[in-house]
Amino acid sequence: MVELMIAVAVSMFILAAVYVAINSTQRHSTNIERKVTAQQDVKPALDIMALEIGMASYNPTVAAGLWVVPSGTCLGTAANQTYRGIQEATANSIVVEMDISDGSGGDGDGMLGDDNEVIRYAYVAGNQYVTREVSCKGGAQPFLGATIAGQKTVRVINGTLGIPVFRYFNGSGAEIAVSGTDLGGLIPNIRRIEIVLAIESEGVDVNTGQSKRLIYSTSVIPRNHAIQ
Repeated sequence: MVELMIAVAVSMFILAAVYVAINSTQRHSTNIERKVTAQQDVKPALDIMALEIGMASYNPTVAAGLWVVPSGTCLGTAANQTYRGIQEATANSIVVEMDISDGSGGDGDGMLGDDNEVIRYAYVAGNQYVTREVSCKGGAQPFLGATIAGQKTVRVINGTLGIPVFRYFNGSGAEIAVSGTDLGGLIPNIRRIEIVLAIESEGVDVNTGQSKRLIYSTSVIPRNHAIQ
């Protein structure tokens, strides 16, 4: 009887250890899966933003008066041509313009009326998402953090954490203070743009009971913007 009781106790101990190990592995696996899901959403979005913002002020034909008012049909010539392909720059929004296509795969036609030549990114703090608007076609579309089919994998929480999505730096590396929509007239001085996306997973961390928070960032050098 004593030996039987010892055997049962040992078996219970082993089963308990196995349960703890399996439960820990499942929790770890779930957290990894949630992090991978967030990365699958955020990393491509950040890469696209960096690519398009990096093309700001691209003007291969050196067309005069190319830059347009970034609204409506983009047919109105921008009042300040010295802002070139960055016609709006705030902590949570940016408009970039570039002459990249003539509609048939060419390198530019000296006008900004084709797809993806005038792009506005904006962070909507209330809805916790980033939108992308092709101004010449109208309508801002959810880009990152939107609810799709009743589900949202991540929330963009820059507003919650007090982190600007966009920061601007001049050629000396000094940050340009945000003032109005044009950095107080200093848009021509932009030489580097930092993009930061703070996100929160929709599901909760099984270990902490809290949503997982991650911060992604990259720096963009809009090389064409420096060519005056």
